Amino acid sequence: MTSSALAVALSGIFGSISLTAWIFLLLPQLYVNFKAKSAEGLSLVFLFVWSLGDVANLSGALLTNLAPSAIALAGYFCILDLTLISQCLYYNALNARHLQSAEADDDSNGSDHSPLLARRQSSSTDVRQASDTVGEPSSPSNRKVAGAADDDGAGKGTWTRNTLCMVGVYVIGLAGWFVSYKAGAWGHAAPAVPGPPEETHEMRAMVGLVLGYVSAVFYLCARIPQILKNYREKSCEGLSLLFFMLSLTGNLTYGLSLLAYSQKADYLVKSLPWLLGSLGTMVEDATIFVQFRLYAGGSRVASSDP
Repeated sequence: MTSSALAVALSGIFGSISLTAWIFLLLPQLYVNFKAKSAEGLSLVFLFVWSLGDVANLSGALLTNLAPSAIALAGYFCILDLTLISQCLYYNALNARHLQSAEADDDSNGSDHSPLLARRQSSSTDVRQASDTVGEPSSPSNRKVAGAADDDGAGKGTWTRNTLCMVGVYVIGLAGWFVSYKAGAWGHAAPAVPGPPEETHEMRAMVGLVLGYVSAVFYLCARIPQILKNYREKSCEGLSLLFFMLSLTGNLTYGLSLLAYSQKADYLVKSLPWLLGSLGTMVEDATIFVQFRLYAGGSRVASSDP
């Protein structure tokens, strides 16, 4: 295998692993949303900015003739965005209608039975006070310690399952590349194809490069609303840890796919925005990992922010 073919093959390996990570990326978060019948944990600003980055990424990748795996991933990202945003909007609208209906019922019941409700509240308060004098009360600190122990045990199991899932992603990605390699997809460097006139080519490359930097800015900014939302509410409830682990793996191998495809200076220059957009977001994903540990077991505080 020549050095050129080896570079293409390595790019294919990393690209295959990255594609596998992105294929499974949405499944954990979609499941969490479906199970909770809510998408409250996700910031819609995060999703919308991320989707804008993916659109710019796809456009720029096409114009600058990036690695085939990079173009395929960029197109697939857009499909993933549409799926997750549609689910979030659906659950948000559904829960908003349920909340309005519940508030209307409460207002109706409250106006009809307010005297009776007051007597019941007074009675229930007396019962609670009497019951508190019997036996040793369970202090908030004791409940917190017990809850922390349960969360710690559940957290260890979650991290173990997520790690096994990540191993599976690498195995599937490598297997996918091996099958395509045996089929001859990565055995030779891609042949040269006739291109557009030089002036047109330069214009496309310039526009594509600008779009690449635009997408990098969107990607680097997208997770900030989610990080701030988690910080304000002191919780990562409603988020899938595996979702961000897959995102980290996908971004890492995506960047490595670009680097392995070619080490020529001109290629690295035009690939720089995509490298920033993929490898740069790893810092923000790591920040969210830290938040998962800091806010483990914390309940989400109501917030009007998306």
